[in-house]
Amino acid sequence: MNRPTKKPADRLDVTVLFLEGSFSSTAVGPLEVFHHAGVIWNLLTGQAVAPRFRVTSASLTGEAVACQGPLTIQPAAAISDIRKADLIFIPSSGLELDTVVTRNARMIPWLRRWHGRGAAIAGVCAGVGLVAAAGLLDGKRATTHWGLAERFRREYPRVHWMPEQLVTEDGDIYCGGGVHASLDLSLYLVEKFCGHETAVQCARALLIDSPRSSQSDYAVVPLRTRHRDEDIARAQDWLHEHFHEEFRLEDLASRLRMSPRNFARRFRTATGDTPLGYLQKLRIAAARRLLEAAGRTVQEVGSAVGYEDTAFFRTLFRRHTGVAPQAYRERFGRPLAG
Repeated sequence: MNRPTKKPADRLDVTVLFLEGSFSSTAVGPLEVFHHAGVIWNLLTGQAVAPRFRVTSASLTGEAVACQGPLTIQPAAAISDIRKADLIFIPSSGLELDTVVTRNARMIPWLRRWHGRGAAIAGVCAGVGLVAAAGLLDGKRATTHWGLAERFRREYPRVHWMPEQLVTEDGDIYCGGGVHASLDLSLYLVEKFCGHETAVQCARALLIDSPRSSQSDYAVVPLRTRHRDEDIARAQDWLHEHFHEEFRLEDLASRLRMSPRNFARRFRTATGDTPLGYLQKLRIAAARRLLEAAGRTVQEVGSAVGYEDTAFFRTLFRRHTGVAPQAYRERFGRPLAG
């Protein structure tokens, strides 16, 4: 018996590119994640199927591409066949960066056109090089595989490279680190476009980790803030790295040679948040990730993200998420080993 399906009017169109010499898992894995968002969890739990994406795949010419290792994959279309795209996903394209850009040169103006039409662009590992070659990362934050970071810094000096991050977001450009970060990036995009609950359900149904975005245990989701205040951008970078530590925001202002009042004013103008509000969002995002994983009590999670006062942590967590930490764990987390 077929299960009911919700109307697909709110689906997003995703094109996953197939590139010669790519790591096949970085194309096929994300394709499956997007295809199963709103589907596989619902099937497993007896709910109405509600696909969130229309997914297709495309190579330069529509012909099959040879991947790393003895594997060839056949796309559904050529890039010239694509008529609608809300999101374009670029897999890892091999490690010979010179030939990668040369071999896929015809994709670069195609990517520019679609980005100009409003499509979000996501690239992972060496595939980020195509995004950079298209000029779409100039002045933006981006990540890639740590082994490629120095090469990319030399070739694309206008990009703010952050290889310590597994996932970066800057405007409508998304980047992922190494090969296995393709799943982190695709789950991050599911969360971005479909909500946290859909992403967690998709991850649990496919038996993969919930989306991470950094190489630390905290896996903080980057806060989306586009502005041109370089001092505040440096403050944000520092907060992302040190949010779990004990420090005074006044000292951070001093590091930037600002008065606390001027720092607070410029921070709110640039980000829309006060420095304290931004810090709290970072900490609560990290706490959510830790609660979704097994192994730590609520008290330990609060301490790990910077709150020794467990009662205050519980109050703050409820204020930001609408539920208590324990209730959040019961809904989204894996059970503690007992």
